[in-house]
Amino acid sequence: MSSQKFNGYFNNWYRIRFFRLILLLILLGCNKNKLNEPQLGYLDENAIANSNGIDLLLIGAYSDLEGSSGTDIFQVGGAASNWIFGSIVGSEAYTGGSDLTDQPGIVSIESFTESSENNIVAQKWREVYDGVARSNVVLRMLTKTKGLDSSYINETKAEALFLRGYFHFEAKKTWNDIPFIDESVSYESGNYFVSNDTTWSHINNDLSFAVQHLAPTQSQPGRVNKYAAEAFLAKAYLFQKRFYEAKLLLDDLISNGETASGEKYALFENYHDNFDPKYKNGPESVFAAQVSVQDNSSGVNGNTPDFLNFPSGLFDNGYAFFLPSQYLVNHFKTNASGIPDLDHFNETDIKNDQDIESSDPFIPYAEPLDPRLDWIVGRRGIPYLDYGIHPGKNWTRNQEIFGPYVPKKMLVSNKERNVYTESNNWGGVRLSANNVNLIRFADVLLWAAETEVEIGSLDQAEKYVNMIRNRAANPSGWVHTYIDDNDPSKGFTNIPAANYVVSPYPEGWFSTNGADYARKAVRYERVLELGMEGHRFYDLVRWGIADSEINGYLANESKKRNYLSGAYFQKGKNEYFPIPQTQIDLSVDQSGKKKLKQNPGY
Repeated sequence: MSSQKFNGYFNNWYRIRFFRLILLLILLGCNKNKLNEPQLGYLDENAIANSNGIDLLLIGAYSDLEGSSGTDIFQVGGAASNWIFGSIVGSEAYTGGSDLTDQPGIVSIESFTESSENNIVAQKWREVYDGVARSNVVLRMLTKTKGLDSSYINETKAEALFLRGYFHFEAKKTWNDIPFIDESVSYESGNYFVSNDTTWSHINNDLSFAVQHLAPTQSQPGRVNKYAAEAFLAKAYLFQKRFYEAKLLLDDLISNGETASGEKYALFENYHDNFDPKYKNGPESVFAAQVSVQDNSSGVNGNTPDFLNFPSGLFDNGYAFFLPSQYLVNHFKTNASGIPDLDHFNETDIKNDQDIESSDPFIPYAEPLDPRLDWIVGRRGIPYLDYGIHPGKNWTRNQEIFGPYVPKKMLVSNKERNVYTESNNWGGVRLSANNVNLIRFADVLLWAAETEVEIGSLDQAEKYVNMIRNRAANPSGWVHTYIDDNDPSKGFTNIPAANYVVSPYPEGWFSTNGADYARKAVRYERVLELGMEGHRFYDLVRWGIADSEINGYLANESKKRNYLSGAYFQKGKNEYFPIPQTQIDLSVDQSGKKKLKQNPGY
């Protein structure tokens, strides 16, 4: 296939959902909830044994990154954003919705009472193993197809192995003791029974091959390059506490990494540009799940797994899930010098409008705040993008149960509706062209800071963190007041919407205060920078502090959110989720033995 033709296919991979019908026929057992069940139909692989067919198979594997495969596109549990498994479970948000019966599967995950029958957990499993299966089909076809150029084989194999490594990584951090499926699994021979495995070697090997064989840049946004593979391999090493190996990869990425267009990776000047679809695939996007709208798909190709997460009062059909927690909001307090209080931030709450009617007067919190708060969280009295001043209770679906805040980070502005949103679906707001940032350059810098702390280079760690904080301190990137509160379309003034005070750490601050302080500061910065982006729970687990952090959170938050009363994180169990019982039941081998084993405690 010519590069021009492939470019056309790849830039529109999300339009090729019909190709999933082919995949459903040739995927060998890992698709949907049938990990170990042979296919019911079959398409002769010879029909696609050429570069055109392999390219389409590869596009099909990429399309799984967003997290909605098959015929049921609204698989919220499979969301690439990990808004449930990373942020809600990680203390950054409450479930939300109309009430506690709206999405009970999410509520039980949030309160650590989920079982192996949980439908949301099952969705996550289906999505990641569907991605594994699609990647393996590409790898099999590469070996079966004759006459392919060696450079094409190496590049395509590297992309497929990266994707397989990515999907297995998602499974590994969610369930830990998982089956690893490679392209040698043969369903026709009956050799398709797989067992649990706790090693990292398969993921490391796949991602390492990708690093070694991928091109430094790609001609199409969204295709993985060498540096994106380095980022994921470094992330895998961080989960394994292999800090020096991670550092080597991150150093190269920070010094030499380039986007598909050939520009160096860098922080956007303004924080919120990361979440504005007109700037997607920009210099801060190391790797993202690509989505699109206005493409005759009625929104199917938008970020469908996140479709629940919009304020109800602002839009008549907003479902109002994924509501920021008070604990998250309290992180954004700073002192008069613009530095956070790492140890005492949660002793008092930032003022909110809980139980105050929108018709009643309310004056927002006036003390110093990190400005990133008002790009992540919608709160009363502050401009909500260009939709108007957030009125409080009128924009929350059930404030009594789920609190006073609404999500804001991924919402498309009013003036961009029906351009970057799907006008034919749900009021032209919920399905958008906002890519899911799987790795931002800010994430890379904070990983690098983490490695420097663990290796002992506290001054270098401080420099990386201050790169993030200096961007936050740029007034041009703050939320500002409207020129006319009654007509937000007139634009904004240069007046900050709140008392924003944020500064870099003074030079030598980390060294003066020691490694424990520096470690805590780096981890704290990840909340400020990456809040509501689905990383927090996985971070807490890999740091080994999930039990203390989450139980402290639950003890405090349950006083505000009654439905969390009695919720408790059990160390040695709740670091990982239950393997869906359907998968265990399907793993029966020829002797009748179930090959998959349940995680401890479930």
